Amino acid sequence: MLVDGRQISVHGNVLQPLTRRTSDILRVVASAVFLGLVIVGSVITRSQWMALERSISDIVGVLTPSQSNAVYLVYSIAILALPFTVLAGLVAARRWRLLGGYLAAAAIAALSLSISPSGISAPGWHIDESTRLDTLASQVLDDPRWIAIVAAVLTVSGPGLPARWRRAWWFLLLAFVPIHLVVSTVVPARSLIGLSVGWLAGSLVVWVVGTPALEVPLDRAVRELERRGVSVSALTVLRPAGLGPLLLSADTGAAGPGAVVELFGPNQRSRGALRYARRIVTLRPSENAPLHASQRRAVEHRALMGIAVDALGVSAVTPTAVADLGRGWVLYAHSVARGRPLEPGRDRDVVALWRTLGVLRARQIAHGSLRASDVRIDVDGTALLDGFGTAELGASPARLRSDAAQLLLTSAALVGPDAAVDTALDRLGPTDVVGASRRLTPSAIPRLVRDEVPDAKALMTATRDTVAARTGIGTITAEQVTRFSRNQIIQLVLLIALVYVAYPFVGQLPTFATELRSIDWGWAALGLVISGATYFGAAAALWACASGLVSYWHTTVMQVANTFAATTTPAGVGGLALSVRFLQKGGVSVARSTAAVALQQLVQVIAHVTLLVAFSVAAGQTADITRFVPGATILYLVAGVAFGALGAFLFVPTLRRFLRTAVRPQLAEVWADLRELARSPGRFALIVAGCAATTLGAAAALWVSVQAFGGGTTFVTVTVVTMIGGTLASAAPTPGGVGAVEAALIGGLAAFGLPAAVAVPSVLLYRVLTCWIPVFLGWPIMRWMTRRELI
Repeated sequence: MLVDGRQISVHGNVLQPLTRRTSDILRVVASAVFLGLVIVGSVITRSQWMALERSISDIVGVLTPSQSNAVYLVYSIAILALPFTVLAGLVAARRWRLLGGYLAAAAIAALSLSISPSGISAPGWHIDESTRLDTLASQVLDDPRWIAIVAAVLTVSGPGLPARWRRAWWFLLLAFVPIHLVVSTVVPARSLIGLSVGWLAGSLVVWVVGTPALEVPLDRAVRELERRGVSVSALTVLRPAGLGPLLLSADTGAAGPGAVVELFGPNQRSRGALRYARRIVTLRPSENAPLHASQRRAVEHRALMGIAVDALGVSAVTPTAVADLGRGWVLYAHSVARGRPLEPGRDRDVVALWRTLGVLRARQIAHGSLRASDVRIDVDGTALLDGFGTAELGASPARLRSDAAQLLLTSAALVGPDAAVDTALDRLGPTDVVGASRRLTPSAIPRLVRDEVPDAKALMTATRDTVAARTGIGTITAEQVTRFSRNQIIQLVLLIALVYVAYPFVGQLPTFATELRSIDWGWAALGLVISGATYFGAAAALWACASGLVSYWHTTVMQVANTFAATTTPAGVGGLALSVRFLQKGGVSVARSTAAVALQQLVQVIAHVTLLVAFSVAAGQTADITRFVPGATILYLVAGVAFGALGAFLFVPTLRRFLRTAVRPQLAEVWADLRELARSPGRFALIVAGCAATTLGAAAALWVSVQAFGGGTTFVTVTVVTMIGGTLASAAPTPGGVGAVEAALIGGLAAFGLPAAVAVPSVLLYRVLTCWIPVFLGWPIMRWMTRRELI
């Protein structure tokens, strides 16, 4: 590279290959949103757009046909030349990969607007006026496929074009809107659809293929370093641009010490903006690093913090230069880092590191990313720091505690939790160390710090436990640093799901309220008692499956919250997860909790099938239940799916490994519990009785509900309907089977001859007693159990 008559050698690949940048992703999102807005505002309001076009054409359509032809001729030549000029430039530059993206974008854009119910054709959206133009130029320009093709190829080739050309060609393309208003009869929204489809097609191709690397202004960087007294003779690439800046080593020969040059490209700005936006949304204000208006300000902040820390004598580098190189590039140069890297197992390094942290805390400076790679040890044993991109002067107490937590994790990875905690207690004292240990969580420790620590999550837990043991505190509760905790997010999702599943029931309330005039409230009260009794049976079964290791009363209360969680999640998975969580909080191990819940579900299924067979035999003597038996086609389909799933788990290595590592241990635990149950008949009888009480209690509640509206069927019949209807509705995709349960139960009762005037309100009353009352009680109960740390 020749710079001002001097030859500067460059070692390494400076120009990166085609890459996917953050701006490419943002372009795809913006084009998709624009296309959606055009479709909503154009296709749905098509008649309004046509009326608007007619009125505007009458006002501005002042050109004669010959003048309109002339305008179209000039514009068509210009617009036709655009894609071919770009094509010729790509071929001349031999940019074959970009040429492939160019052709792919053009084909996708054209085909997207050519597919119609009648075959391949252009979408026709003209105003029928014979007095307007009908020439070849107008047909080409009025075709939205051509507009989409031009927009697509400009989008693909735009990153490689000079900014002046790119802006001029986009202006020329967008000029079709006023031109069409003057000389054409095309609805403007139709042309906008072509533009939006082309932009989206080009954006998708750019995102898949990648954008060409930006030209790195190394000559300007060398000149800026010369102005600061650094005479560069050679540049060596230390790290290519990507997630971070382009890192270069500047060799000055015998003229003086070298320097490290960091070049921040335009893409770092967009990625940083997204990262800051995410942190602002997810973290509290006291947790956020300083937000800068531009990349230049962010680099300046890092350099200024480096100068401030260097003045304290604990900085590994000295800032040399900060400069704007133009075209979105910013230079940050500093001296080569002093000292040696940290060495694992050296207690003196950890002591020096905590001493340096004390120097920063005394000046109310937060580093923000205390990872081992940013720490050096000087010849005199002082710990020196680097990487001040997230540093802050005048930091809040929260950020100072976060620094201490990061250093706890980093030093624990070097010398172990015991030595790290002892050193921290000696330097900071018990109060500050306990406060810092509460931040040893994935949400409080930056990802860059966690990534440098092997098994960071387990090490954070071990360090927190060590702090608790050293200070005599029983349990250290993790500090909430995000705006919403995990429990709050789960509860919000469940609440939204509750509103969703309750909406169909609300629509049936007027009909149900009318039927309540004829209800027998005594039967309704009995049904409420029976519904409540089922929770004691379910709690007894789970309590026995867990070998009585948890409180039976708390288990019973948890069953009400379990109804809320199961109803607001598909397939009732929320209820299973809540049961496992409750057992874990009660002191049961994870494997034992999962096995206990799985055992309860297994016994529940066995009891359900046994009762279904028994009651079906009893009901079959007086009723025809063959209508509930699926046809041969359904049975063959179910068998085929089952055998297909079995074959997949047998022949796919990943699925086999899942069975071996995740499913098999759980099955072994359940099998061990079953063998233990065989030797404990009392416990086995309690589990079976509790599961049977749950099934029979639901059937009894439905039978009582039928009696409340006049009756008309037997308990055996209602039991069969309840079990069959519940089984069929359990496969419904809706949370809690809402809608499917009601339809299955009403249909089953009608199949046994119960009039709809009785069946419909009976099922609604049954759902109120067994579902909706427990659901609305389960929400506050779950919050109460959360506050009590029972779940």
